[in-house]
Amino acid sequence: MRSMSTWVHRFASLLVAGLLLAPLASVAESPALAHAETYRAGIDPAGYWVSEKLDGVRAVWDGAQMHFRSGRLIAAPAWFTQGFPARALDGELWIGRGQFERLSGIVRREMPDDAEWGQVRYMLFELPGAEGDFSERVTAMREIAAKAGLPWLQAVEQLRVNDQAALQRRFDEVVKGGGEGLMLHRADALYRAGRSDDLLKLKPWDDAEAVVVAHLPGKGKYAGKLGALLVELPDGRRLRIGSGFNDVQRTDPPAIGATITYRYRGQTAKGLPRFATFLRLREAF
Repeated sequence: MRSMSTWVHRFASLLVAGLLLAPLASVAESPALAHAETYRAGIDPAGYWVSEKLDGVRAVWDGAQMHFRSGRLIAAPAWFTQGFPARALDGELWIGRGQFERLSGIVRREMPDDAEWGQVRYMLFELPGAEGDFSERVTAMREIAAKAGLPWLQAVEQLRVNDQAALQRRFDEVVKGGGEGLMLHRADALYRAGRSDDLLKLKPWDDAEAVVVAHLPGKGKYAGKLGALLVELPDGRRLRIGSGFNDVQRTDPPAIGATITYRYRGQTAKGLPRFATFLRLREAF
């Protein structure tokens, strides 16, 4: 029989290794999902289904549990997923346009708040691994939502447009209303994970991620607060981001080493993002 000191030493070793800090079941294997490429001029939208790009949190239902795209489980209330089908669903947890920060706070909590979750909808936009082309999957998603009969389980509205002019009108309508942009999914595409032209995103700006390497002091009305973030891009180059912050973020900016998401419009002659604006701290979903 092992001595008590041996067990104590083993327990301490596990703590140091981080193996006892969280349940092993709290992280599932990351699912293989479809990801969007950027829409390019010249692509005929007539062959695509078009939907609004929702500013929510992507969530996968594996037939039994809901988890972030990272594989980490989402602590959704039992009533929220009761009645979901025993098949894989891919969608977006969503409250409404411009509500990402509030939504993020709700779905990241380990102890779910029923009242807060009562505001959340699961917007279904794909059936991972399902047979048939996307048009067939659109029909299946609508049937799934109708059969479940849950107000918070909805199929994302999918529309067809005839040409570029119709696509532009729909895009302008969504953006004017506070939406992020559009998603285009090729109607005859079979399901496949990864990035391809089967799935495209159309937005009025581009976005990317960077790592915070320094806090640059502010001047004038921002004296004593954050003036700009110095961030490092994936290629090692650095960029100043001085706009997009609210007063709270200028007082308590993202930590050095944190990853942020920023928006920009095009690139300079040197290939750096133009008009970079802070969007949010990247959540560990």
